[in-house]
Amino acid sequence: MEPRPLPPLTSATLYLVATPIGNLEDITLRAIRVLRECDVVAAEDTRRTGQLLQHLGLRTPLLSYFQFNEARRSGEILQRLARGEKIALVTDAGTPGISDPGERVVQAALAHGFRVESVPGACALVAALTASGLPTAEFHFAGFLPHKSGARRQRLEALAAVPGTLVLYESPYRIERLLGELREVFPGRRLVLARELTKKFEEFRRGTAEELLNSSSPRSWKGEFVVLIAPAGFDAPLSAQPDPTA
Repeated sequence: MEPRPLPPLTSATLYLVATPIGNLEDITLRAIRVLRECDVVAAEDTRRTGQLLQHLGLRTPLLSYFQFNEARRSGEILQRLARGEKIALVTDAGTPGISDPGERVVQAALAHGFRVESVPGACALVAALTASGLPTAEFHFAGFLPHKSGARRQRLEALAAVPGTLVLYESPYRIERLLGELREVFPGRRLVLARELTKKFEEFRRGTAEELLNSSSPRSWKGEFVVLIAPAGFDAPLSAQPDPTA
């Protein structure tokens, strides 16, 4: 029995396509087909997305859009959708709109009556949470914290009352600062730091903020971090994952 032909992409549709967060194998067959058959790929970084398309053997035209030109590019994307084009929206890595540009474009497309379709796939939040060993039945994703100290402290104190596992994103340049803040706001809470997810040197570090600060110099840690904070009262033992470089 021959397989049924896949349905064609829908005209005047904005496709939100998840791309690999590290390992290039983490892209779905559906995502590849959408990237191949759409009229244009709206990319946060055309150079990076161009490399991905080249790896996949695709030559779909690219359109640059990022945080600081998202408002202007939204107008152009709407015009293309009005002409019936099929547009794939991607970020540098992961799922568009999750701590990455895309939310404004989606809102504009929906407000003008265009169809928006998600093509799910890799997401650092989900990858880290499911492998953390922390409760997953209820969690709260807060993305990146504000840069200014007062606003950061205020945000963390507000999150302390939120039930479930808390999930943050953090830059390697601020991870030591964040651990110091968590030591004060969440003393004794179990933490999981996930970095280099899906890559060769993927690593999970587990412990309290105090333990993690004392274990080694956070200044030497590289890669974007997913920081997970256990709910109050969670005390299941979590051993550290062996260092793959050892």
